[in-house]
Amino acid sequence: MFEAVIDFFEKFGPWGLFLHSFFDAIIFPIPAFFLQVSLSLLNPSSALLLATLGYIACLLGTPIGYMLGKLMGTSVLYRFLKKEWIDAATEKFNKNGEAAILIGAFTPIPFKVFTILSGCLRFPLWRLIAYAALGRGIKFYVVGALFYFYGKAAENMVGDVTLYIFIIGVPLVVAFLLIRKHRRKKAAALKKQQETENSSSISLNS
Repeated sequence: MFEAVIDFFEKFGPWGLFLHSFFDAIIFPIPAFFLQVSLSLLNPSSALLLATLGYIACLLGTPIGYMLGKLMGTSVLYRFLKKEWIDAATEKFNKNGEAAILIGAFTPIPFKVFTILSGCLRFPLWRLIAYAALGRGIKFYVVGALFYFYGKAAENMVGDVTLYIFIIGVPLVVAFLLIRKHRRKKAAALKKQQETENSSSISLNS
């Protein structure tokens, strides 16, 4: 079934990837990554175009996956995807939704799990799109650039490079979010202190 689906979309060339990537962000169980690699291998000179089409389609499908989750809940996920994927994504999302979306762009867990969960848990849509734009952009264009610059030889490099991105990128994402969280807490505490001091001075003046 996996090969049959890839072969079907492959017949439509770049637009097949566009459709695959669009539905990949909504509910399609097979990641568009595999078709991107397959088409890039056939014509490495078009690899960056393929990356662009896949990337745009993914961003167009993201809000639809979000609305699907918002309207139907997680029940739609359990009909099409593995339970362990959904449970793992839910656990990550409950701990830190922002990190889950960014990290989810690089993990084997299909990205539509995160788009639908975002809708289920009422995560802000604009943040979902922003983080999807960053995470998915890196993944699509790294693959595209490898095939564009290294040709068919990139087939043996894709797996290792995406693994390195995950190993390096995930700690950077987590570090960024932790630093931002710390700064927000510090700013909130400072604001509260200032409000307390202002209230005290008003009381004394009264």
